[in-house]
Amino acid sequence: MDFNVKRLASDAGVFFTRAVQFTEEKLGQAEKTELDPHLENLISRADGTKIWTEKILRQTEVLLQPNPSARIEEFIYDKLDKKLPSRTTNAELLGQYMLDAASDFGPTTTYGSTLITVGEYQKRLGGAEREFLQTSAANFLAPLRNFLEEDWKMIAKEKRLLENRRLDLDICKARMKKAKLAETRLLNSTNDTVFHLQAEHELRVAQTEFDRQAETTRLLLEGISSTHLKHLHCLQEFAEAQATYFAQCHHFMQELQRELNGCATVGPLHSSAVVCPNPISSALLPGPSLPGVVVSSDSQKPSTLNMQQKQVPVTGTRRAKVLYDYDAHDSSELSLLADEFITVYTVPGMDPDWLLGERGNDKGKVPVTYLELLS
Repeated sequence: MDFNVKRLASDAGVFFTRAVQFTEEKLGQAEKTELDPHLENLISRADGTKIWTEKILRQTEVLLQPNPSARIEEFIYDKLDKKLPSRTTNAELLGQYMLDAASDFGPTTTYGSTLITVGEYQKRLGGAEREFLQTSAANFLAPLRNFLEEDWKMIAKEKRLLENRRLDLDICKARMKKAKLAETRLLNSTNDTVFHLQAEHELRVAQTEFDRQAETTRLLLEGISSTHLKHLHCLQEFAEAQATYFAQCHHFMQELQRELNGCATVGPLHSSAVVCPNPISSALLPGPSLPGVVVSSDSQKPSTLNMQQKQVPVTGTRRAKVLYDYDAHDSSELSLLADEFITVYTVPGMDPDWLLGERGNDKGKVPVTYLELLS
């Protein structure tokens, strides 16, 4: 018990002297040992890394999950080290509502069948969003949190220890200065000599501990460069996940538009005929044009119109690398395999979201978002 009381009193005394030294430095009444410029630069760089990592992390969380209540729930589950239950995305919920409405209105009606089509694609969009959120959380948010909760805590601890060692060193320097002043007095005493020797010993010890801690802190702070490299890799994965997600969304919406535009139902007051025009003009493709189906207003029976082959001027021929697999939806499109190379070009009046692709003897329309155009 006596040992604990003495230790507590000693720690309180050290804390008090450090507080006095710190206050006098702020008031300009005491000298302060300046750190090495390289070490100061490392500390400033580490502080900036911590500040910007926090801001990027928080804003990314807001981007991925705009609902504050949901973010709080995720934070609690993360702290309790429990797996967060799978949450239905808004798009999936909207899609399910559309499917339920179609069941109520009748899936065979025009409105009901359209609700089913749009609802299914909304659920696909929601699934892609959930996959994007999970990938981003694992590959981007988790490494940033690990830095703030683990690496930075260790850095902050060593920085505080370095500051304490600096305060102790400056306290010893002040005592040594007082001892030298006492030594210059005309009436030297034995106590002054003992005080000078003790102050000199404490200064050497404080200087050694300060130098050792400065070196330890410097080595730890130099690891910030490797942290930046890790965060760079995570940032690239996050951007790739975003690109994949938006490409999937674009692909799904193109498919949805193609289905919705593929069949236009004439109202019951006119007739019940269904006209299914090809949404992609066959004139845009080189070679023989595809036959189109025209509904006769007199007989309401489909007749085939043979279109003549047209030569369309080609512009901007380039090589392209395929980024993702793509399955052609009709004979006017060209199926793609990831990492293969094809020749692409465009023609006047063509949809800017599409290019004409050529691979050997195979030709067809290809989506721009699935390609990396090469010089």
